[in-house]
Amino acid sequence: MHMKLNREERSLKTQLLELSERMPSTQNAIVSKDQIRQLYTGKRLAVMASMNGQFDRHIELIRKHIASPNEIDLTKINPTLSVVSAGTYESQLFSAASLFWSIPVSRGFGRRIRYLVIDKNNEKLIGIIGLTDPVFNLTPRDAWIGWDAEGRMERLVHTMDAFVLGAMPPYNKILGGKLTALLATSSEVIKHFNNKYSCQKGVISTKSKNPRLVLLTTSSALGRSSIYSRLRIPQSIEFMSGVENHKVPSWYTKGYGHFHIDDKTFKKLQKVLLRRNHPYARGNRFGDGPNWRIRVIRQALVDLGIRADLLNHGIRRQIYVVPLARNTREILQGKKERPKYISKTTKQITDYWLERWAKPRADRFSDWRSWSLDHVISELQYLHDLTNS
Repeated sequence: MHMKLNREERSLKTQLLELSERMPSTQNAIVSKDQIRQLYTGKRLAVMASMNGQFDRHIELIRKHIASPNEIDLTKINPTLSVVSAGTYESQLFSAASLFWSIPVSRGFGRRIRYLVIDKNNEKLIGIIGLTDPVFNLTPRDAWIGWDAEGRMERLVHTMDAFVLGAMPPYNKILGGKLTALLATSSEVIKHFNNKYSCQKGVISTKSKNPRLVLLTTSSALGRSSIYSRLRIPQSIEFMSGVENHKVPSWYTKGYGHFHIDDKTFKKLQKVLLRRNHPYARGNRFGDGPNWRIRVIRQALVDLGIRADLLNHGIRRQIYVVPLARNTREILQGKKERPKYISKTTKQITDYWLERWAKPRADRFSDWRSWSLDHVISELQYLHDLTNS
């Protein structure tokens, strides 16, 4: 029997119908980068509202660790990767740096590795890196590898997804985003992953799979990415997309997901299922990842009498695969066991980046030297004030 909606559920239904009106009208709609940023505004404000009095602390960290242009010596940029652990000073700085993103940074789920990229020459923050467990179903990745369901279940453990790769200003003005992305593929990251997870057992299978990181995936949040496009080191790493189209019909997601459902709204939807004693309501024994959240939202929409196509937001992300070994596909297909890594060290990556991108960009666009932090802080303060108005 269909349960009658109570007052709170009727209000939630109205809220969601209004949200549906603001979404792109069709899955194939052409959505500009500004439109995408606008759709994320609600979630960005929710992040501000959830800071529990930490905003001033975040601004303090930003002022301390974000470089001014005159503190950067282009010839002496010397990045190092600092591992971020929960509950530490580094974790606070990572959260503060995340406020610069117009699209809120995910917390990740399952296995998670985070880094601060610090310029040892001036102790300022170049960028942040976040790696997390990959989603189970990702059609472009699976088609490129040649996975069937069994192979994916068995060897997904050897892959990670980059949920954030980005540079802080003013390093981003000299293409520091490309440096940060490449550093996520470094031999130091691979070694850290392999040491950290070498004895881990699968959550579902409970088997020891001896994971070896051989593939990263990532996606562009705002359509085609200027950072990942043509990003490669000859005879080494390459961010690949739009290749082997005979195997991969599309390198874009289907525009289906829950990014536009903020945590506060999700908890209300979860409450809808709790009231009906639905088994999805109390979590997933394999982890509260994106697949579980989608199932909760979809079922709650049905119970509220709303079409589940609210999850078809129409924003299609371009998918990139980044092989870290010469035999990545063979390992993921179960044909080989020992990776033949092609990754470079942090120093090798930095040297290449400086000559290939940073120095030419700095020479062509000298106005990066006039960048000021004050404007960014004013924007963050404005958003924070909106949540308290």
